[in-house]
Amino acid sequence: MEKKVRRPPRGTRKRDVPLTEAGIYAAALRLIDADGVEALTMRKLATVLDANPMSLYHHVPNKEAVLRGVTRMVGAQFRTVTLEDAPWQERIRLLATDFRTLAHRHPELMAYSFSHLPDFIQPDDPFWTALTAVVAAAGVSKPEVPEIAALMVAVVVGVLGAELNGSLQQWASLKPTGAAAGADEVTDADQAGPDQDHMFRLVIDTLITGLEGRLTAGSDGQDVGRR
Repeated sequence: MEKKVRRPPRGTRKRDVPLTEAGIYAAALRLIDADGVEALTMRKLATVLDANPMSLYHHVPNKEAVLRGVTRMVGAQFRTVTLEDAPWQERIRLLATDFRTLAHRHPELMAYSFSHLPDFIQPDDPFWTALTAVVAAAGVSKPEVPEIAALMVAVVVGVLGAELNGSLQQWASLKPTGAAAGADEVTDADQAGPDQDHMFRLVIDTLITGLEGRLTAGSDGQDVGRR
């Protein structure tokens, strides 16, 4: 009679592949994408990795550190087409669109990062590096480049955060009160809800128009800050 081999309980078996920070972050991202940030626990993460929960703490101190690591891993994956010969306006549009695509690829993680991790963008992140390069190419003075770029990030992140959590669609669906607003007229577009792609393009166009106006004012000799 063939003797059955008893397998140790899940989570206590010896792993064929050693634990690494990168492996932990990748597994955590899969959990977050599937069930949201709230579902992520160190115990669940250990189960997915087929490891003892205590072994994770040799690599990451706690759940918050895992979330920061995952966020930075995703941020490092940002990619965009380099169009150095294109007008800076088009480069801004492309950059923002590609960042939005990344946010929608991992909506649960990015929504959490936007609202809970003020340092989720680091100086060496590809998105920040590309954005500051485009802002400088637009003609913004060197001292103001990080300030203008930071304001652009704040606006884009705010819009994306509202888009990912559903607030933007709800706000855009609100109708003005009063007879003059034509509240009784409901069109097919109203029933379908706002076009979020259109709204995002509107935001980016508004940012570009604002920067164009600032640069024009500076070229006309008006005081627009440090130069």
